Amino acid sequence: MSPDNPDRERPVDEPDQPPSPRTPDATPPEVDPSAGTAPGEFGPGHLPPSAAYGSSLELRFDEPRRPLRALATVLGAVLALAALGVPLGLLWAALAPDTPVLKTAEGAIYAEPQPEQPIAADGWFSLLGLAFGLLVALALWFVLRRRRGPVGLLAAVLGTLVAAPVAWQVGRRIGLATFERLLATAPAGQAFSKPADLRAGGVDWLLGVLPVPHGNLLLPAFGAAVMYTLLAGWSRWPGLRPEPEPGKFSWVSAGTPAPTAAPEPPAPDAAEPPRG
Repeated sequence: MSPDNPDRERPVDEPDQPPSPRTPDATPPEVDPSAGTAPGEFGPGHLPPSAAYGSSLELRFDEPRRPLRALATVLGAVLALAALGVPLGLLWAALAPDTPVLKTAEGAIYAEPQPEQPIAADGWFSLLGLAFGLLVALALWFVLRRRRGPVGLLAAVLGTLVAAPVAWQVGRRIGLATFERLLATAPAGQAFSKPADLRAGGVDWLLGVLPVPHGNLLLPAFGAAVMYTLLAGWSRWPGLRPEPEPGKFSWVSAGTPAPTAAPEPPAPDAAEPPRG
């Protein structure tokens, strides 16, 4: 062996042979899937870490985009919030004061020239409705974590729009039967009280079939929309949904190849390769 001929088994005067041309019938060498790959390379069946991370996020966060499940979520939230309008109405009826009235031949009139009880009833409903909307937005933000975004906002707004008229109707009917009975049977000059009702809000019917709330019945939806928008603006995740942190993500499931073993040291009697 000499510096001009590193191969000991090939004669010096033998020229270098060009590689044999590849024929169409030639088959590529078989690759052992269990064999390790060099660092930075990805063999068959293995995905780079970025592709594995992206596929995991796609499987985890594409589910909220399904329209049927999103619609079912909105309908379920609206029904649940409509049911919560019942205790809200009971609370309003308990806090709002009754208005004293006086029976006359023409009907019932206020016992005082300018009573404050109707104003207090509107005020209590406005405060309770606004607080209800804020709490609903907070609850839906944490309960529907996988539906954060337009679906969660729509559920909060529609749910509070339905819950407000329910609370109004439930609250105003507490003691209404007794008031109507006294109004019909009480003699002139008898004093009694009228249950709380709203004067700054109500429901109009569009085309006779579609109810449209107005006044302080819109305050719960207003509070829910404002709170949900603020929560979305303060969220630290761009997609509003909790995402796995890259530092804590495990690549074992992505089929990362195991590191190759270190090369064995040369034998003591092996010839040292030429050095240029």
